[in-house]
Amino acid sequence: MMEQKISSLQLLYAIVGYVLGTAMILGSGAEVKQDSWVFILFGLFCGLILMGIYTQLSTYYPNHSLVQMIPKIIGRYLSYPIILLYILHFIYSAARACRELGDLIVSTILTETPVIVVIGSFMILLIYCLSGGVETFCRTGEIVFPVYVLALLVIWVLLFTVEGFDLNQLVPILGNGVTPVMKQVLPSVVNFPFGETIVFMMFFPFLNDKKSVRKIGLFGILFGGILLTSNSIMMLSVLGPEIYSQTYFPLLIATQMVTIADFLERFDVIVILLMVTGVFFKAGGFAFGAAIGITQLFKLKQSRSVILGVGTIIPPLSLISASSYVEHIEIGFTVFVPYIHTVLQIILPVLLLCIAIVRKKLGHS
Repeated sequence: MMEQKISSLQLLYAIVGYVLGTAMILGSGAEVKQDSWVFILFGLFCGLILMGIYTQLSTYYPNHSLVQMIPKIIGRYLSYPIILLYILHFIYSAARACRELGDLIVSTILTETPVIVVIGSFMILLIYCLSGGVETFCRTGEIVFPVYVLALLVIWVLLFTVEGFDLNQLVPILGNGVTPVMKQVLPSVVNFPFGETIVFMMFFPFLNDKKSVRKIGLFGILFGGILLTSNSIMMLSVLGPEIYSQTYFPLLIATQMVTIADFLERFDVIVILLMVTGVFFKAGGFAFGAAIGITQLFKLKQSRSVILGVGTIIPPLSLISASSYVEHIEIGFTVFVPYIHTVLQIILPVLLLCIAIVRKKLGHS
């Protein structure tokens, strides 16, 4: 699989689609209400720093994925438990993305369908795509991404027609000061979605122009962050800060308010399309990262069977991880994001970069 190559544009589409992923539908910054768009901008700045760390590590080890470079930085035996943690992180994160897709679809358009059927059907398609390798996944993303952006633009245009649309709902900006916003930025929006792009360190070795990895990574974070900020402004202008902070799917609720001439309604199917596309990028990226990590850790000859195994684990894991969607969200934002994400996506990469710099200074390979 390492013989496959992806272009800079394909990687860019994958990163932007991944950043938008489920964050576009779920929203961010509910705790800070009308300052959520400022909250995302702060997170975007931190996300650029994190991507700079990830790409710098990849610059030091251009032909190595995250799983391959860790033993070269801290040694073989110490690296095993850390690599296993990253693989488990990728698998569980893919399961969480699938759970969010399943709950959204079951609660809106397929109300009589068991959620396991929705998640299982989606995973079959994803396994089929991933079995073709990273090149197939990124080419599919290259086709899907323009549709995603077009659907998003259509929703924004429709939101302008809502009678209660009012940009004044964004004020007062930082009415309670900067401190409440900054307290929520780390670890919340820094880790989700920007810090989760650490999985692309599994993709960087496949890039045909490795010199452009930093430029592509930073621009992908910047473009995705700007779209998330714009989307937050649109949702706040329609829903207002109170409703925005109390709903699990704010973009869906805002879109359901669209009605044109009391005749054209129910545009929420476009939101479902966005969610399916976003989870394709997110769950696909995590599942591929886990499969390649297992393949490289155990030095297997091919990863197709590993992808099948990982894809088989994800649907049941997405259901047993939480008994309800409310519990799923609570676990994510009170345990998984502030603790697991912070360690694996911020602390460990910073430590790895510091050790790599020291080793380079001392002349070690």
